Amino acid sequence: MATRPVFVPCTSHIGVREVTVDFQWFAGMALSQAQKSIASLHAHAAEDGLHDLLEISSKSPDEDGVALSAFNLSFTTLKYSRTFSVEMAFQASKVFERGGPYKDLLETDSRTAKRDERLKASGRLVKFIFMQSEFPLQPTTYFYDWLYINALAKNRHLWGTLKKAGGFTDIAFNPAKSLNCQAFSAALFVSLEHAGKLDEALASPQSFLDATRDAYCAPERDQAPHSLF
Repeated sequence: MATRPVFVPCTSHIGVREVTVDFQWFAGMALSQAQKSIASLHAHAAEDGLHDLLEISSKSPDEDGVALSAFNLSFTTLKYSRTFSVEMAFQASKVFERGGPYKDLLETDSRTAKRDERLKASGRLVKFIFMQSEFPLQPTTYFYDWLYINALAKNRHLWGTLKKAGGFTDIAFNPAKSLNCQAFSAALFVSLEHAGKLDEALASPQSFLDATRDAYCAPERDQAPHSLF
């Protein structure tokens, strides 16, 4: 058995409800094994009243779920007229005690950027720098959520799929080992859009922080995310 969270957008206020679900895990690196685990997770979640879930990852059986993966979700910056994925931008923005940001990662691909050895050998992570603006480590998922939601705002063709979903999962996300989660970010996006606050939230970094502050109420999360796009 394994445990994974399901992230459900709040509709009464801006926020995300996190529900922990136990399910059968199918070991192995094959895509078929991952999709069996996803099916099991969604089936057990349905027993808890969570339906129409969308898996957001490169392992998703839904093509839009794959497109929404941080590895694939891309955006073009107006300032530099360059296009890259959320994953590439996130990894290339990390600043460590002994190096970074490693902007050359923007010239690679998502998988290469995430696996770059410098990200493990440069000491403690201290902040993020994206397009010459600095982002602190707190709130914990602040920069990642801000980055993902800004990118998603530029991909309107995916909004319909998000709005139809009852919640979101990411089979690769283990909260015991990771902090940032694309499924959480997607749920927060839906909550903002449902409340009619998306444009307001993305107007500036501070606007994002103010709009999403209550979304980070879970014990393992801090508080909230900002627009250079």
